[in-house]
Amino acid sequence: MQHRIFIDCHVFDGSFQGTTTYLKGLYLEMIKDSNIQFFFAANNQEKIQAIFGHQENVHYLQYRSHNKFYRLLIDIPRLIKENTIDFAHFQYIVPPIKNCKYINTIHDILFLDYPNYFPKSYQIKNKWLFKWSAKKSDINLTVSEFSKNEIQQHFGIQDILITPNAVDPIYYESYDKAVCKQQVKEKYNLDKYWIYISRWEPRKNHDTLLKVFVKNQSYKEYSLVFIGDKSIENAAYNEYYLTLSDEIKSKILTLNKVDFQQLLLLLRGADLSVYPSYAEGFGIPPLESIAAGIPTVCSNTTAMQDFHFLDGNQFNPEDKENMAVIIRKTLAEEFDFNKIELLKAQYNWKLSAEILLKAIKNH
Repeated sequence: MQHRIFIDCHVFDGSFQGTTTYLKGLYLEMIKDSNIQFFFAANNQEKIQAIFGHQENVHYLQYRSHNKFYRLLIDIPRLIKENTIDFAHFQYIVPPIKNCKYINTIHDILFLDYPNYFPKSYQIKNKWLFKWSAKKSDINLTVSEFSKNEIQQHFGIQDILITPNAVDPIYYESYDKAVCKQQVKEKYNLDKYWIYISRWEPRKNHDTLLKVFVKNQSYKEYSLVFIGDKSIENAAYNEYYLTLSDEIKSKILTLNKVDFQQLLLLLRGADLSVYPSYAEGFGIPPLESIAAGIPTVCSNTTAMQDFHFLDGNQFNPEDKENMAVIIRKTLAEEFDFNKIELLKAQYNWKLSAEILLKAIKNH
């Protein structure tokens, strides 16, 4: 039997984030199975076609509206029915009108365990929506053992498969560090710098990293580059930043709406990648920076505890001194390229695709 799978790709209409990385990596592997027909739906057809390409088992569907309520209530049920879809894959929230079997990936429910980092309205709305969507779905997925345990505990749903995030092959490609640094110098006027790639939310802990950077006078040798769009305002960061001198502020660069090629260039040119988030359902940027051969330090909490290839390079995100010590240690040591092989073995999209394909064929 040839299955027909619908993939809701509305997340590609915005900026790149964890869910776009997940769908891109997972389905670039999945579409290699010519026995399955794939239907990718979004507003921005050009973007998703550039990602998934053109082959006989890949089809593209156009949403009529950018409105999320219209998409869930009208657009998606219509497209599923018109294209006789067998399975439809969503992220977090599924449509109420069910015309096929549902696959749903809930990447995390951090707002239930770390409510102080999320608006109350977000907590109330999504607790109900995510739980309802999980119960309505035929196949429930998540990306880490940590998130699986949290979903089981809070939603009472036991049958959850883990399809871990992995790294786009482009991060593993070889490159000339000196050339990348020169290009970064010409475009951004940066020499030696640390990089933190993440959207802005209080739980992402930008403020603590900035305080460590300033307190240890790292600005005398390095710049600090933040890349990511704002999701929830970080008041603690804003207040502290305003107290800094112009000299220090000149060593801090904040970028958003950065396209993928520029992001990759900035990562490759970095002297250090830092990921100080308090809580993650997964946390893919440390994997990407390790794959690119960049010295990397990362928090040791929540799902990030599973990053065993970062042993010795993790810190307590609430402890500024511990963070500073690990940063100094990592900058002083040679990058261990064995970490890349450990990463490849533990996290790759082929394994995640095989888990989902098996689940589909068993339904």
